[in-house]
Amino acid sequence: MLKEVLVVEGKMDTVAIGKALEADTIETGGFTLAPYTLRQIEAAYKKRGIIILTDPDGAGERIRRFLTERFPKAGQAFIPKRQATANNDVGVEQAQPEAILEALAKVRHHEYRPQQEFTMRDLFQNDLNGSESASMRRDALGAELGIGYGNAKRFLERLNHYGVSREEFTAALEKLESEE
Repeated sequence: MLKEVLVVEGKMDTVAIGKALEADTIETGGFTLAPYTLRQIEAAYKKRGIIILTDPDGAGERIRRFLTERFPKAGQAFIPKRQATANNDVGVEQAQPEAILEALAKVRHHEYRPQQEFTMRDLFQNDLNGSESASMRRDALGAELGIGYGNAKRFLERLNHYGVSREEFTAALEKLESEE
């Protein structure tokens, strides 16, 4: 049983998680986030901690940002879009149990004092911005580091806010390049 409570978007996400592990979930019901649901999330946050596991799409990112502002110590788990896509639908409910477990194994926490380890120059030098393959490389690297996908600006923010070390970054890049 997972100690933290997983915050997901819908009932089918809970079903998919149940196939991967035993865990309590709270469903946001999309971006509506009723006052009752927010109180439920807050209680879980204070008592057990929460991990936000939203869909790898625009709506999921908006929900994640909203919840992270309210609950800054929440864990962040990301399932790569390619592992959360089936039947022309994207979401946690489409992910295989292995993908869910992998995302939970790479949970990150937002840091109050973000480091300034990485700059846009790092992204340019490693073909993560400004090249035809940049988007694909950010997606693969974000999956490896457990920080999810984002445009260049968001990806840089996540590198610096989720405590990614230079060593982790370099090792993930080497793995990515050996697979290409």
